[in-house]
Amino acid sequence: MSALEIIGVIVSALAIWLTARRKMLCWPVGLASVALYGWIFFDARLYSDALLQGAFAVLQLYGWHRWLAQQRGGAQQASDDAQPVVPVGGLTLARLAPDLFAAVVGSVLLGAAMAHFTDAALPWVDASLTAFSLVAQYWTARRYIASWTLWIVVDVIYVGVFIYKGLYLTSGLYALFLLLAALGWRDWSRALRADAEQAAYAASGSRV
Repeated sequence: MSALEIIGVIVSALAIWLTARRKMLCWPVGLASVALYGWIFFDARLYSDALLQGAFAVLQLYGWHRWLAQQRGGAQQASDDAQPVVPVGGLTLARLAPDLFAAVVGSVLLGAAMAHFTDAALPWVDASLTAFSLVAQYWTARRYIASWTLWIVVDVIYVGVFIYKGLYLTSGLYALFLLLAALGWRDWSRALRADAEQAAYAASGSRV
């Protein structure tokens, strides 16, 4: 356990909590967290996860841009800077399957590269978690509520990996991520219901 890991845990937990609350501040805080964990994972020889932080940085910028665009487009809620969520009904298996397939392909390619060219500690597991984490982050940027379900699955496996690598504080962080992901799913589900009720009320009022 190091001071850098302690700081990384605090900043990362804050970023996830802000995302669950749909606060715009989640993106700059998230950028700080991926920078910290890029170094932590490199030092632990989890090279796929270190590379993942760079990809996360790009997706953080993408999500930040997308949420700002929605805000400027008039999607801002009356209460604060929380934004609407993509409706659950629009997330069919056909819509999600290409992203999941890409994650499988990415897992195989990255895992093979790490196993052959590096001394990565857990090349195949690390690569798979990296690929599926990228999909989960992309879904978060797209405001897919399914992102929280995928994060829960990924975080469960990460807890075991970090215990194995002796990163006990980070494993505790990912256990906390499980709780925050559940809270995120709950909050986004509530937002969906509120949006649906508001739309139904507006539709009924227009017919009067």
